[in-house]
Amino acid sequence: MRAVSLVPSLTEAVAVTLPGVLVGATDWCTHPAGLDVVRVGGTKNPGTDRILALAPDLVIANEEENRPADLDTLRAAGVEVLVTEVRTVPQALTELDRVLTACGAPSRPRWLDEAEEAWAAPRAAFGEGRRRAVVPVWRRPWMVLGRDTFAGDVLARLGVDHLYAGHAERYPKVPVEELRAARPDLVVLPDEPYRFTAEDGPEAFPGLPCALVDGRFLTWYGPSLAEAPRMLDAALRAARR
Repeated sequence: MRAVSLVPSLTEAVAVTLPGVLVGATDWCTHPAGLDVVRVGGTKNPGTDRILALAPDLVIANEEENRPADLDTLRAAGVEVLVTEVRTVPQALTELDRVLTACGAPSRPRWLDEAEEAWAAPRAAFGEGRRRAVVPVWRRPWMVLGRDTFAGDVLARLGVDHLYAGHAERYPKVPVEELRAARPDLVVLPDEPYRFTAEDGPEAFPGLPCALVDGRFLTWYGPSLAEAPRMLDAALRAARR
């Protein structure tokens, strides 16, 4: 099996479970560290000629991460493309199993069982009740989590309801003045896709608790899912002190 992954989360999942199967990945596929494969460009602008030159048996993609036109080009050239859809934690677990099976995994990896166990029971970062949050994912312009997102489902399972979950768009543009005026209980600032830091983010929300979180635990679906509840819980609790 020769596979190319166009999704950082799935790159990590395949590389950890099936070393040697991946022959190509995007420039944004940073895990596992030291992954030695051909780089084929970005998730939104992969080099389809470069992918085809690798003669993969399978290209792994995602309906949100990758553009249909690029995937159609690969299919037209005779390459099998597996497109995932991940908008909830249970869906992530199912899709990970599907991807690994398609890549030739002889059995379900232990880390996937651990991830399922970690998310099996409801959790709450705040024992005294649920919290309302805004979750910026970009700054110029300001964009936040909207409806039907994986990260939104992750937070909901930790007792955090983000204010734009019912918005018509999945990643609406919202002026920062509106975000501040909503007076959320919490502002969740991940370090990807925009890298919010202690100096670049909290100053936009004076007087509001801000949780700086590792984006890999909030938005990635792979081996990090097993650790995500504990790591995010700690970050969310720290913001309340």
